[in-house]
Amino acid sequence: MNAIRGETTRRRGPALDVAVVGGGMAGAAAALALARAGFATALLEARPPAPWSIADEVDLRVVGLAPSSIALLDELDVWTSIRAARTGPYSQMHVWDGENGAAIHFDAASEGRDLLGHIVENALVQWTLWQALDAAGVQLLCPAEVSACEAREDRVQIELAQLELADGATLSARLLVAADGAASPLRRLAGIATRGRDYAQIAVVAHVATERPHRQTAWQRFLPGGPLALLPLADGRSSIVWSLPQAEAQRVLALDERAFLDELGVASDFRLGRILASTPRAAFPLKLQLAERYQSERFVLLGDAAHAVHPLAGQGVNLGLRDVVELRDTLVAARAAGSDIGAAQVLRRYARRRRSADTLDALGFDALARIFAWQSPALVAARGLGISLLDRAGPLKRRLAGHAAGI
Repeated sequence: MNAIRGETTRRRGPALDVAVVGGGMAGAAAALALARAGFATALLEARPPAPWSIADEVDLRVVGLAPSSIALLDELDVWTSIRAARTGPYSQMHVWDGENGAAIHFDAASEGRDLLGHIVENALVQWTLWQALDAAGVQLLCPAEVSACEAREDRVQIELAQLELADGATLSARLLVAADGAASPLRRLAGIATRGRDYAQIAVVAHVATERPHRQTAWQRFLPGGPLALLPLADGRSSIVWSLPQAEAQRVLALDERAFLDELGVASDFRLGRILASTPRAAFPLKLQLAERYQSERFVLLGDAAHAVHPLAGQGVNLGLRDVVELRDTLVAARAAGSDIGAAQVLRRYARRRRSADTLDALGFDALARIFAWQSPALVAARGLGISLLDRAGPLKRRLAGHAAGI
């Protein structure tokens, strides 16, 4: 990684094992996991998260946490607090094709589990992780931004901006972890390119009240313009994620509430009856983005900095938390073997395993998006047959459910 020299006065801070940049869910979980594993860890973030309160409205950004993610959060001693605060457990998932009616149904009981996962607010997960950092010994630097970094033989030198601490504007760590989001400045600084495609879609999100209860079921209907998901919230409402072509999304966002509720009811096939009320709507663009590599000198990518995927499978955050587990386990194994945790061969092991798994998943989600965009009558019929066969193919269906669960 090339150094970029700034005008900051250089005062050296404490040496660290790992510096994690980015305090979102994946970054905060990585810092907490590494500190709990005994590594001297710092977390750098430009802005602290807004305090979460149960008195506040349910945040529009929610995630479906898979069993693998819940297991990690439980290991980090934060899951009990998250679950006690506000989560929407779901034990079933029903997916159907809006063109031909073919459907596939997943039931936790048939997989020998109580639940398939929990719908949880992103803000709740992030806030709870942040509350655990200090007790774990994580050095929290906020507000702080990386203005320059330089890999050396045995460490990486990190220059900071906006650091409100007396001990300096430079950190030294054996490893730098970039968890600074899909637009990752650190990824660009490391010269790592990305590939992918813009879906030319926008996800419209809101929370809605429905005529019928969601029955702890995640519903997803594939439509020609993109999938519509209705995810069960703890308060009985459903969170919608409606992927639409850009122009159509702008039209839907501009509708008055009554027209929006009516169109959403039709799009959802009235599976939960009429849509009775909605929160204000929000939107975010959709794209596929994969880093060409996950590693540079004493540097790795993690979470959205490494991969951004279509939300149709709800797996983006789960992939990031699986990155966290792989990185922690790789570094623990390296330390046990007496190896330098920032050595190229150690980081290659993490990068190879996670990039392979993330790429397979991301391209799988992309293939699903393409398949469900088919409009030819013959292809629509073939798609319906494939869905019906998959629903009846017990072993394959169980394997698919197990993979989504991170098992």
